[in-house]
Amino acid sequence: MAADYLWVRKYIPEKRKFKGKEYFFIKRSFDLFLTILTMPIWLSLLGISALAIKISEPKAPVMFTQKRTGKGGQRFLMYKFRTMVPNAEALKEKYAHLNELTWPDFKISNDPRVTPIGRLLRKTSLDELPQLFNILKGDMSLVGPRPTFFASDDYKLWHTARLDVLPGITGLWQITARSTTDWDNRSRLDIVYAERCCFSLDIEILMRTAPAVLLTKGAR
Repeated sequence: MAADYLWVRKYIPEKRKFKGKEYFFIKRSFDLFLTILTMPIWLSLLGISALAIKISEPKAPVMFTQKRTGKGGQRFLMYKFRTMVPNAEALKEKYAHLNELTWPDFKISNDPRVTPIGRLLRKTSLDELPQLFNILKGDMSLVGPRPTFFASDDYKLWHTARLDVLPGITGLWQITARSTTDWDNRSRLDIVYAERCCFSLDIEILMRTAPAVLLTKGAR
């Protein structure tokens, strides 16, 4: 596990000011407030990104939607900008031998399925912007474990502890190891967050996210 997550230990569960439903109400209110407040900015970025994808491949879809696993194991439709060739899912079996992580997790460095504009969107994390609509819908939060494309049936029992909270756009593993951590270690980081989550921790993760993105730490 990445050593630079140890700062989280200062957030002691027993000393949390807000707990349970009270914390989740505050978290949800903050998600909506910040998402709506910044809407003029991110809608503009959405438009520019969508236009770039459309110009590069006029006949291909701009958006990519996929079933993901959320809180309590519930499946929901997550939105992303398409960063791969249109038949990327069908090609996954072809490139399965290049998978660098433990199945069902999947990652290929310099993935041949990623388009040139898609590579730029991934480097800048702009491909994740459409998930702000998932936040408005209540499927996701700004901060939380990343939702997996595989269902909770494929989790080991101890992995399911990460499903106690809403999935997020950013989280503990994104600002430490980001895409370089395998599924088990990523789950451990997510569980550390789920056990210690509080409003102050959420704010700190958001503040640490900006430099992590600007440095394209672990981006792919």
